[in-house]
Amino acid sequence: MDYDLIIVGSGPAGIFTALELIKKNSKKKILLIEKGKPVEKRHCPKSEAGHCVNCKPSCAITTGFSGAGAFSDGKLSLSYEVGGDLPTLIGEDFAQELIDYTDKIYLEFGADTKIEGIGTGDAIKEIRKNAIKAGLKLVDCPIRHLGTEKAQELYYKIQKHLSDSGVDMLFQTECKNIIIENSVCKGVIIEYNGCDKVISAEEIVIATGRRGADWLEKLCEEHDIAHKPGTVDIGVRVECRNEVMEKVNEALYESKLIGYPRPWKNKVRTFCQNPGGFVAQENYDNDLAVVNGHSYKDKKSENTNLAILVSHNFTEPFNQPIEYAQKVGELTNMLGAGKIMVQRFGDILDGKRTWQYELSKSNVKPTLKDAVAGDITAAMPYRAMTNIIEFIKMLDVVVPGFASTETLLYSPELKFYSNKVKMDENLNTNIKGLHCLGDSSGWTRGLMMASVMGVLMGRMLDKTEL
Repeated sequence: MDYDLIIVGSGPAGIFTALELIKKNSKKKILLIEKGKPVEKRHCPKSEAGHCVNCKPSCAITTGFSGAGAFSDGKLSLSYEVGGDLPTLIGEDFAQELIDYTDKIYLEFGADTKIEGIGTGDAIKEIRKNAIKAGLKLVDCPIRHLGTEKAQELYYKIQKHLSDSGVDMLFQTECKNIIIENSVCKGVIIEYNGCDKVISAEEIVIATGRRGADWLEKLCEEHDIAHKPGTVDIGVRVECRNEVMEKVNEALYESKLIGYPRPWKNKVRTFCQNPGGFVAQENYDNDLAVVNGHSYKDKKSENTNLAILVSHNFTEPFNQPIEYAQKVGELTNMLGAGKIMVQRFGDILDGKRTWQYELSKSNVKPTLKDAVAGDITAAMPYRAMTNIIEFIKMLDVVVPGFASTETLLYSPELKFYSNKVKMDENLNTNIKGLHCLGDSSGWTRGLMMASVMGVLMGRMLDKTEL
């Protein structure tokens, strides 16, 4: 064997697998393969160009060491109730124990000691009361906010620590496939100097994040890795003035609200709230442009943005939820000439598109400067759009002014983690020596729970040395 362990993908799940093995003084020879660049070389040229230049071979925001987390706002959710379905696999108490343990590691590498969203005062009581009145559930979740620029510094320290501890890293290297013989994973095939190269290992961990969910789903189909279609989230990124969100921002920093709007009662939730933040564009390898939000520690805007996501659970015979979400995104991109589209909420209710001159007169100035004013309802499925509209009206009870005419909706916001790989509580798949972690596995959503899954994987692999 060339290595004891190969980790494909250097997002939080892969990083913390290696970190935990190092903390356990493991003697395993580890290789980390990453399609993007090391964190210090990740740079989005949009800050100079003023618009997305569709970088090739991959987007610096979504690929590279630390995954999309390094260029996101860097929120660590400190409750097992937030972050996916891993607690159903390993137990809620154990999941919370691992969150507390993992949080201490983040603190060791320089995470902010301040925790947001832990107040119990009258302001939070008022928010909860209004949420109940609106038919929404307010989820209690302490949050440690790293901040986009601070997250990059933190993950650079982790990257250096892994390298200094003997972890081999191959950056700007694509893993094309895995090698399976007699239901045992033997290694990976990478593209190296224009040729295919085989690297063998006793254990393979795939942790490719949301952007690698589609690739992992194809591997599952090709190699008969046990899996099932899961949930796919389709939605919008909403932006309004900080004054509208002021009470919620001050009391909670991020309000995690869940509702089931009529008439279909799909699960709809808020996600990734960024007070004083910036709306951002991300590009996938198939040139799909999606919207996201960032929040810096030191640089602030006049707006708050957050995602509103509608969960879609499909039934037989349909089993291609990722492709479905991609088609929605592609149609929106088509209408926006390859760019993110933005529309005022009032124009949606009036059944008209938004024009650029209308945005220029609005109180809410788009922080995504090159977003194209248009009509997102022409591409968004009717069911999803109706859920979003009704949810915004419900939120207006909690945050008066949220459903104002000038509130901005950007599209598409898509979350690709719908393929769920079947695993036992020890994170074993039906293929010996193969493990799938993080958001691409369908079990986690977000930085903390993906990191937790990596910690657990590191402990499980450490046991094999005993």
